[in-house]
Amino acid sequence: MLGIMAAVLFFIAFLINAADIATNDVFSSVNVMLLGLTALALHVAGIGAGRPRRR
Repeated sequence: MLGIMAAVLFFIAFLINAADIATNDVFSSVNVMLLGLTALALHVAGIGAGRPRRR
C-alpha cells in the first residue's frame, strides 16, 4: 500500500515540476518527492504491508 502511495507522490512531484506550477514552500516538488521517498522506504522496510501472514 505504501508503495502505491509513493508512486502517486512521485507522479504528483513530477507534475508540479514539469508544469512549473507555483506552489508554496510546503507543497514544492522536492517536498512531495521526499514524502514519496519516505513512503517507499517504509514500504521496503515492511511497514504498512498489511496483515501478517500466519501458517
